[in-house]
Amino acid sequence: MPVRIVTDSAADLAAEEAAQLGVEVVPLSIRFGREEYTDGVDLSVEAFYEKLAASAELPETAAPSPGAFEAAFRRHVEAGADAIVCINLSSGLSATMQSAQNGSKAVDGEVEVHVIDSRSITSGLGTQVRAAAAAAADGATAADVVALVEGMAARTHVFGALDTLDNLRKGGRIGSAQALLGSLLSIKPLLDISSGEVEEAGRARTRRKALEWLRDAIFARPPVEQLCVSHGMAPDVDHMLDLLAPRYSADQIRVGIIGPTIGTHAGPRVMGLSWLDVADGG
Repeated sequence: MPVRIVTDSAADLAAEEAAQLGVEVVPLSIRFGREEYTDGVDLSVEAFYEKLAASAELPETAAPSPGAFEAAFRRHVEAGADAIVCINLSSGLSATMQSAQNGSKAVDGEVEVHVIDSRSITSGLGTQVRAAAAAAADGATAADVVALVEGMAARTHVFGALDTLDNLRKGGRIGSAQALLGSLLSIKPLLDISSGEVEEAGRARTRRKALEWLRDAIFARPPVEQLCVSHGMAPDVDHMLDLLAPRYSADQIRVGIIGPTIGTHAGPRVMGLSWLDVADGG
């Protein structure tokens, strides 16, 4: 493919799928105290949630270095790429995009690199990356891929129901959802990350009501595209699918596990929905 696609591990693409798509994933790092791991390389999703449950302290995430992105870009140059489109998790939540931009400067003049802010996370980002990879495989130009992803970013929505706010609060990623703090920590927070930042969307008194809120949020809209259910090893993901079944059958929904990059801040058992609004004329 003359146009190559790069992303980061917040896209929550399994290694096998990334390889099939021809997408290179530049991983963030996860640190538990003095132990540092590379997302998806020496720390699996299952091992991450086991460590999260056993750890008394909140792990920390760190963006990839500019050098990590430079190395990824150079590998594609050596493989004959004419252009690279790098799609990253929201710049409002991480310095990852800035690292990618800095890494691209090191290959300026050698290859055309486009760094795009997905304004999204986890399956929202993953959906954009899959579409970009499919377009590139079909021979789309870099400009076409950029236009496709930027158009998708404006239509991408991510809602989440947290089982606990502790991880988000301790990690300093709570943003405009600060009103949920204090006595409200016992309430299930409902968040909207569609703008690329964490915003309060609602509150539920129980887990059941939180999942019903997610269902109602999607049912209140016209039919959507690319509906995904993402979760942090939640035991009730089948219940979420049952709630969605009156409008969206299981074969219309992609189900995925939220990896360490986002799971560090969202916490265990988080349940999320992502989708694309149907494009005008679509």
